Amino acid sequence: MMFKPQALTPYLSARHYFGAEMRRHREAAQLSLVQLAGIVNSSKSTLARIETAELMPPPDLPDRLDAAFGTDRHFHGLYKLAKREAHPDQYQRYMDFEAQAEVIENFGAQAIPGLLQTKEYASAQLSLQEELSRERLEELVNARMSRQDRLRSAEPPLYWAIIDETVLRRQMGSRECMYKQLARLLEQVDTQDSKVQVMPFSAGAHYLMGGALTMLTLPNGSTAAYEEGIEVGHLYEDRDSAKKWRRRYEVLRANALSPAASAELIRDAMEDYKPCSTPPS
Repeated sequence: MMFKPQALTPYLSARHYFGAEMRRHREAAQLSLVQLAGIVNSSKSTLARIETAELMPPPDLPDRLDAAFGTDRHFHGLYKLAKREAHPDQYQRYMDFEAQAEVIENFGAQAIPGLLQTKEYASAQLSLQEELSRERLEELVNARMSRQDRLRSAEPPLYWAIIDETVLRRQMGSRECMYKQLARLLEQVDTQDSKVQVMPFSAGAHYLMGGALTMLTLPNGSTAAYEEGIEVGHLYEDRDSAKKWRRRYEVLRANALSPAASAELIRDAMEDYKPCSTPPS
């Protein structure tokens, strides 16, 4: 029986259009999925699911497609639109703000902030959601990883994170996953563009210990605050609300450990997850 490619619906969404454009350029170049997979270092099944919009493209695929097809930044641009669809509607305005913010300040009480997560840690956290299909999990992980591109850009924002010591002590995923995650965190503790502080247990209780907070300073000088609970987040754009959340964030910053002391605490926590050496036979 002759194989018939699944019909595409390119105009349903940016993700569908991305997949349709990938097939159009692939067929114009007379490449099979297997051949294209070899060129862009992917798998046939992944590319097939991207063509039919079953899967969000991974962050590194668009640039490889542009290189393979000689399409300048065509797929790069389509991906910028498509990746917004991986987030709920109420989150998209926040995503727009985050993408243009000159200063990003996070507080995480229960997990490493998304902009600092490794792929393995993100997968472990997101997989805690009930009834999440493997495809949807992969899509959400790729979307979270793509947000980190901003921190690696030519003109990154100033990024400041405060995390509760609980985050260091509660294992997410495997021991290896936690060790690599804390190692990544350690790299960002005190650089030109990033600072990380830990709120230690010794500091006692504080107002934000039950949730997460992000402060975004925008190019026009205004500030937006995004407060996130277990299932619901709220974006505050008015000046009075932003000032309220700013004061609470500054109290945290004042009571958190310095970056140097935070680095020592992170190293101490890493010892709990250090890979066990195999005894000689």
